[in-house]
Formats: sequence, C-alpha cells, structure tokens
Amino acid sequence: MNQDYIQPNNWSIIEEGFNTENVKSSESLFSIGNGAMGQRANFEEQYSGPTFQGSYIAGVYYPDKTRVGWWKNGYPEYFAKVLNAPSWIGINVFVNGEALDLFTCKKVENFRRELNMKEGWLSRSFLATLQNNIEIEVKAKRFLSLDIDEVGAIQYQITPKNSNAEITFQPYLDSGITNEDSNWDDKFWDTKNVSHEKNQAFIEAKTMKTNFHTCTFMESSVFINGEAVSNQPTTNSQVNYVSFSYKQAVSKGETYAIHKFGGYTVDRNHDKAKLVSAAKAILEKTSKLGFNGLLEMQKHAWANIWNMSDITINGDVKAQQGIRFNIFQLNQTYLGKDSTLNIGPKGFTGEKYGGSTYWDTEAYCIPFYMATKDQNVARSLLEYRYNHLQKAIENAEKLGFKNGAALYPMVTMNGEECHNEWEITFEEIHRNGAIAFAIFNYYRYTGDYSYIPEKGLEVLIGIARFWHQRATFSTDKNKYVILGVTGPNEYENNVNNNFYTNYIAKWCINYTLENIDRIESDYASDYTRIMNKAKLSKTELQQWKKVADNMYFPYSEKHNVYLQQDGFLDKELITVADLDKSQRPINQKWSWDRILRSPYIKQADTLQGFYFFEDQFTTEELERHFDFYEPFTVHESSLSPCVHSIQAAKLDRMEQAYTFYLRTSRLDLDDYNHEVEEGLHITSMAGTWMSIVEGFGGMRVKNNSLSFEPKIPKQWEGYSFKVNFRNQILKVNVCQKDTKFELEGDADLDIFVKDKKVRISPNNLVTI
Repeated sequence: MNQDYIQPNNWSIIEEGFNTENVKSSESLFSIGNGAMGQRANFEEQYSGPTFQGSYIAGVYYPDKTRVGWWKNGYPEYFAKVLNAPSWIGINVFVNGEALDLFTCKKVENFRRELNMKEGWLSRSFLATLQNNIEIEVKAKRFLSLDIDEVGAIQYQITPKNSNAEITFQPYLDSGITNEDSNWDDKFWDTKNVSHEKNQAFIEAKTMKTNFHTCTFMESSVFINGEAVSNQPTTNSQVNYVSFSYKQAVSKGETYAIHKFGGYTVDRNHDKAKLVSAAKAILEKTSKLGFNGLLEMQKHAWANIWNMSDITINGDVKAQQGIRFNIFQLNQTYLGKDSTLNIGPKGFTGEKYGGSTYWDTEAYCIPFYMATKDQNVARSLLEYRYNHLQKAIENAEKLGFKNGAALYPMVTMNGEECHNEWEITFEEIHRNGAIAFAIFNYYRYTGDYSYIPEKGLEVLIGIARFWHQRATFSTDKNKYVILGVTGPNEYENNVNNNFYTNYIAKWCINYTLENIDRIESDYASDYTRIMNKAKLSKTELQQWKKVADNMYFPYSEKHNVYLQQDGFLDKELITVADLDKSQRPINQKWSWDRILRSPYIKQADTLQGFYFFEDQFTTEELERHFDFYEPFTVHESSLSPCVHSIQAAKLDRMEQAYTFYLRTSRLDLDDYNHEVEEGLHITSMAGTWMSIVEGFGGMRVKNNSLSFEPKIPKQWEGYSFKVNFRNQILKVNVCQKDTKFELEGDADLDIFVKDKKVRISPNNLVTI
C-alpha cells in the first residue's frame, strides 16, 4: 500500500492528524529550500521519536574516504557526502519547566502541517496536552528567503488554553552535527568559535578536509499578543552549541511568540575572515523588514517564479498537486544564480546518493530550466561541465585512457569521480553521451550556437576521444563493439553492446565531427585555437569516423527489435504482469544475483535511445520497441515513468500515458518506492514536467521551430503551460475540444501544430 495521508489540494501539501509513523516521510515531503540552502521539515522544538535531522548548504561537502573490501585501480578515493550542516532552526520550548515533545505528550490534537507552494512557506499547528496537564495551542511558520538567500525565518507562537503558565523559549545553534550515512563515523565539522551579543549568536565552523568555512547565525525576539517584549535572554554557550533562554509568565489565552532569523554565511561567497560581519549585515536587513516584511517579499518572489513555470490542470486535483509539487521542489533546489552549483538527485531533502551532479541534469533537468527560466540558466549548467573538463580527462587517465579522452564522472561535486560501486563507476559510461546530448539540445532549443565554438566543442572532442578508445574492433563481427558496460538499466551489469550506449557513442562522434566542420568553415579563429589546444589531427578524425561508421548494434530478426544487449534473449522472458506482486519492488525483495539474471528493466534503456533520438526512428519502430520492452520494465528508478509517459502519449495510448504521468508526478507524495523518508527524487521531477509538455503537449523543436501535437487525458478538462522559446513566451492551453496559443512579446512566432504552420501574433489568441 502506498502512503495516502497527504490531502489533495491544488496549491498546498497538507497533513492532518499526528502519526509518529509518518514523521520521517513528512520531513522529506515538507522540505524547504531556496537554491542556496535547504532543510528537511524537522520540528523546531525537541522531538524524541524517530527523526532524520537534515540542514544543507549548497556546494558544501565532505570527501568521506571510500569504504570497500578490496581496492581496484581507478577506484575513487572518496564518496562525496552532502553534508548535514550546523542547525539553526532549533527552539526548545518549556511549559512550567516541562519540555514540549510531541512524542511524549499526553495528547496531540488538531495537528495540521501545510507546505504552501504558491507563497513558499511551511506551517504547523496543533493542540498539545503535556504530561503536567497544561494544554497549549502552537502555531509555527517558517520559510527560506529567495531574495536574501542566506537567511530563513521562523515565527513560533504558543497560547496556554487551560491555565496560566511560565513559558520558556530556548532558540539555539548546534554544530555538533553528524551525517546518518558516514562511512567511518568521522567528524565532518570542526567548530572554531562560538560567540554571541545581545540577541544574536554565531558559530564559526569549517569542514574537515575540504576546509569550507561557514558561520551559522541567529537572532531572536519575543512578543506577547503581538507586542515586542524587551526581554534580555540568559545565555548558555558551549564548545559547539549556543542558546538563549526567554522566560515569560503567560496568562491563559495570551499568545507568547518568538521570531527567529537564522542561516549561513559561507566562504564560497564571502572572505572567510569576515563571515560574522557578513551575518550581522544580513541580520540588520532582516530586522528592519521583520518577519512579515520578509514574508511579503517571499510571496512576491514565488509569484514571479510561478508566473513562468506553473502548469495548470483542471478537473484532477491529485494530478495538479503532483505537478506543482515537482515544479516547486525543482525551484527550491536550483535557480541558476550560481554557475558553480548543480542539481543534486535529492536536492536539500536528504543525504542519499552523495555528490551533487548526475547525468540526470543533462538528460532531464536542462529542458525544464531552458523553457521556464531563460537560456542563461541552461547555459550555466553546460558551463559547469566545461569547467570540469580537465578533471574529466584526469578521471579517464586513471582508467587507462589517453590523449585527452574525457570520462565525466557518474557522481561529482568538483569534477572528480566520487561514486563507489564499480559496476556503475567504471561501466555506466553512457553518462558521457548525455553531456554531449545536452549541448545539442541546448542549441536546438535556444538557437544560441555561440556556446559550441567558445566552450562546447572542447567537451565534445574529449567525449569523442573517449568513445573512440573505449570501442574494440571485433574481427568476428567485423564491427566495433563496446564491452563490459552497464546501461541506464542498472539491473544488468557488465554486459556487452548495450544498444543505448553503442548508439549514443556513434551519435557523439558524428555530432562532434559535424561541429568541427562547421566551426572550421564559420569560426576560423576558434577552430585554430581549439585544434592547437586539443592537438587534433585529420588522421585522428578519420579513425573516429571509422568507429562510428562501423558500430555494432545487436538486433533480433525474430522480434524485429534492437536488443538491449547481446545476451538479452538468453534470459527467462517472464513479463512483469506475470511476476508475483509480493516480489515487488524486486530491489528490496531479491538478491542482486537474481536481479542481474532476470529480464527486468529498472528504467528506460533501449527506449531512452528512442526518446533522445526520436526523429531517427519511425513511429512504427518506436511502437515495436515499446511493446517489447515496457512489459519487462519494473520502473524502480524515479527516471523511468516520465520517458514511458512521453512515448505512450506519442503512440496515442493516453490511458497508459496518464497512469505513468500520475506515477512520476506523485512518486514521492504517494511514496511508490517506499523510501521517501530518505529524501525526495528531485531530478526526476523535471521528467514530470516533460511528461506534460513533451508528452501530452507533444512539444518538439523541428526545423528550428516549435512544434506541437496536443493531446489530453480523458480525466482532465484542460491543462496549460508556458515556455520561453528564444526569449518569446508562449502560453499553450489545451482543452478537450481545442488548443489555444497566446504569445507575449512584440514579434510574431511561427509554430507547427500537427505539422501545419501557424503564425501567432503577440497578445492575439489563436484557437485551433
């Protein structure tokens, strides 16, 4: 049974009623972030029940030494840990000396938690009866500011309901923090200094090994019935902890409140000797604005984001809630302000997967950011990889490649590989192809070719060199083969001739050659610079071409499909429909040995190739491959349902497309994979956006123009989305009977709808 305690709502994630079983899942689902930092939805007050504490600072990590039974050449030295950062949200609460703790209260009633996605805040309210029989009403609200992204704000209010009470608020900072997933139980943080003055406190700490210097800060003030109380706190300062105590006699029915501002200044943005003064400057700004002033700015900032990125769905609240949750979390994770950052697969919601960057960014996230932000954000994501090119060359050298061949890491923080499972680290090399594909996809969508001569071609050359060296000539087949790989389907390791890997290798080489020719003829000075830098000769280019022209693809004449890999038909081909439901998910029920011998596919693999290179195959070919592979697919990767939803929509299988859409959009809300307490699946959320825009909307870029094939599930009355295409904003509104197009801007735009050319003029509604 999937979880179903989240209330359906168009704009909010809502939990009603307190259940200790749901606490860890809710900590993930109600997470908040602002691109620069984020935190799980841990309670401000203490909680002695099972909980997973997590606060995270973008770009700050720890290289946890690899833990393996035996070492292999080329093994990554470390697994980069997304660091649990010093906590600033804590507010201990005492009522007549007894700690408020929802795990030990006599009674908790009217518990309600809301993540308001429209305005970007998290709230919680409840009535609690403590062991001392005092009944209190609590209302808390917090958010991480988008405008001043080093700060967050908390408003925490208590009203005694059945008697007068002495209430103490104890806001604190704590740098005695550990990671749940530490390999060796190393200490990740070294606290350097704890200081405080008046109602402000600061903890300066640095990370071990990586030496990121941070200052965690807070400022608090207290109120009775909305009026400020000039209450001088008592202070408790320890080696890695500092707290203030505000004690107040509160009459029954009165409301005692604390406003707390807190956050991080980091030496990624400031001089490390001036982190405290930078924190003070931020607190001066927030004090002037106050909690409500900062909240108004937050609402305005989110309104601007939603204006461009919202997708509306009429007539299906669960589908609407799902897509908005996905768009909201993507924007909480990455806003494109800092080109040294990327989109981690768990964002700011958990520690699993370590590292900040996977091929998910290039394959799934870039289309979302290109269409809902401007092209500079997508270009930053491409430049991130260009800036890591030298490290990618070093990664390849460690594995024995030479001459500038580049292998981008499976998982990285700084360009170095930091993934520890050999079958993925050494074998899941198709990731290189996704990075090249993103360059192609960016140019196709934005029309901005300048990136390729300036930076992109150097990346493509490193990748093409890798594929040339990674292929082996088989005299038996008289073709080039690629041996010992893991495709996107991680339920097969160390296979030969994975169709998707071979196909993308061939494509990468051809695409690189095509761009070398174009740059030679149109960008002579760039051409000379790049050729000299890369020491690329005509002979080497001919050798590449030979590999691309003679690449082997396993094919079954019997089934008339490309085979996922050479040995796929040797498996016992029992479809998922015939698999006992009690055996699912197989990754939690079966041994790895059994999974590897099974025909079951974790995510789109051969079909991933059909998704990327759709226009190189006919619809009939897609249909054949979809019908062959989807019945063996268990969709136990978060990246799977979205690709299948897009392809089902293309094949006019709307019921299937809709089912896959719901699965991708509500993957975390309904906890399909029974693991949401570890954090959310952020990067696959971009796939949910694609399943509406590219799946149901049928949006493609063909012949330099936008093209649409709009379809609509029967469960919906209508849906709409906006895309920014080459600095022109097009709104698409699809109903059961027609599709409307509206253009913002001042120039006409030609688009294609079901292959017919349509001219859209600004502010002039076109109905088709």
